[in-house]
Amino acid sequence: MKNPLLVNALEMLRRPGTQKDVHMSVPPNALGIEDARLLPGGEIEVELRCESLSDGIVVDGGVQVDFRGDCRRCLTPLTGTLSLEVHELYQVNLTDPDAFPIENDQIDLATMVRESVLLDLPDSPVCRPDCAGLCPACGADRNLGDCGCRIETPDPRWAGLDAIRDQLPE
Repeated sequence: MKNPLLVNALEMLRRPGTQKDVHMSVPPNALGIEDARLLPGGEIEVELRCESLSDGIVVDGGVQVDFRGDCRRCLTPLTGTLSLEVHELYQVNLTDPDAFPIENDQIDLATMVRESVLLDLPDSPVCRPDCAGLCPACGADRNLGDCGCRIETPDPRWAGLDAIRDQLPE
């Protein structure tokens, strides 16, 4: 499959300060991403600006992708949009250890986009910041109301004093 995010950098490298905009929607499988967290049929939206320097090309912009998952607290299915900002450097002669290589006078944005998406996709999303989760005793969703279960979790720091108290006569 042809790489849709391969950008010709030859002309840009000849004239520092040259800019090129990249705006496109790419299916995840075109970038080698097969992840169950991505919505089926979804696209990765890429809006990047490439600007040449004397020793490489700086790529700035944003990447957006829709994802799905289950809330880690209450197990409610959810969807969301991951919005990433990217700022990367591409160089012919790699002097920066974090830079991507420019090979055959082209920059491969697909590698950078793939890494960014896979690293930032949430492994355990939350449906909302104040999600109360499930009751550990009966399994009821505490977001819908109080289940009535009372679970006392003793503070482990007091365990030593509790043991002494249990030895005392009433």
